[in-house]
Amino acid sequence: MAALTLKGVRKSFGAITVLRNIDIELEDGGFLVLLGPSGCGKSTLLSIIAGLEPASGGDILIGGKRVNDVFPKDRNIAMVFQSYALYPTMSVRRNIGFGLEMRGMPAAERETAVRRAAALLQVEHLLDRKPANLSGGQRQRVAMGRAIVRNPDLFLFDEPLSNLDAKLRVEMRTEIKRLHDTLHSTVVYVTHDQLEAMTLGTLVAVMKDGILQQLGDPQTIYDRPANMFVAGFIGSPAMNFLTATLGGTVDGPELELEDGQRVSLGPDLGDLGAWRGKKVVAGMRPEAFQSCPVDRADLKGKVEVVEPTGPDTMVIVDVSGTKLTARLGARERPALGQSLGLAIAPTAISLFDPESTQRIG
Repeated sequence: MAALTLKGVRKSFGAITVLRNIDIELEDGGFLVLLGPSGCGKSTLLSIIAGLEPASGGDILIGGKRVNDVFPKDRNIAMVFQSYALYPTMSVRRNIGFGLEMRGMPAAERETAVRRAAALLQVEHLLDRKPANLSGGQRQRVAMGRAIVRNPDLFLFDEPLSNLDAKLRVEMRTEIKRLHDTLHSTVVYVTHDQLEAMTLGTLVAVMKDGILQQLGDPQTIYDRPANMFVAGFIGSPAMNFLTATLGGTVDGPELELEDGQRVSLGPDLGDLGAWRGKKVVAGMRPEAFQSCPVDRADLKGKVEVVEPTGPDTMVIVDVSGTKLTARLGARERPALGQSLGLAIAPTAISLFDPESTQRIG
């Protein structure tokens, strides 16, 4: 395995710029997830790493070696596609070992490598079948086996689970996590699914319009999003946004809502003194709320929707004209139209500049 370094990587198609100065450092054995909506440039960046698409600028280093001008076959990478890309006329055994066959590996060594990969992926009993006789999950395992036998420096996954149903997606996500923990492989994984990013990645790169919005470990990105796009893209349901004025008293800073409600931000304003008296956007995760008596609440509003989900109850509350989603306990069933009190810890509130949308606290 090897580390991956991207330095100022850019890509343009004519006058259209699709990647802008991407800088990423992935350690040996790390799992990088390129996350973002369709059209953000994540698959283009993966193709540049693979050598399938040339960069318009910047450097790509694998294991400390600059590979911008190295052919894909010489980069020692293995790629797993969402379409599986299996040879329909070949058996599973030959599909897994075909790359080794093309490299001239002796048959006995090839068979050993294929059986080792098949055992790791639990497809030993499928070695003599053709792809047409496999389920979607089994085909994806075979595609992964074909990558594993090559013992590459870098694994590249291009939305490998997008063609699977919900149950299989969960199973294969677990399988990929197990394989990474077993092989200690270096992985770059493209997805638009934030749950995949949070569960698989050791490092997540959130992208939008070809720009790297935030790079960090999953928990940091979830707890301290760099801007409102990241805050709204990560998490389901998404983070709530509430516009307020930053005020305060001798007891500490507060958020002042238009209807007169005030939310304490703790005893110390910190570096936000310059924002006093100005509009800010407060971001609050649904699970950060707890229901409480109205007279002791940080926020209160009218219940508009109640959605029991089994483990939780999602409640949409109108607070000062803004719809907030609160994730409450499974047994909580507030009545429609009732006034509901919500408590939230000051440390669970993120603050953003309403104009630039960047995090300010």
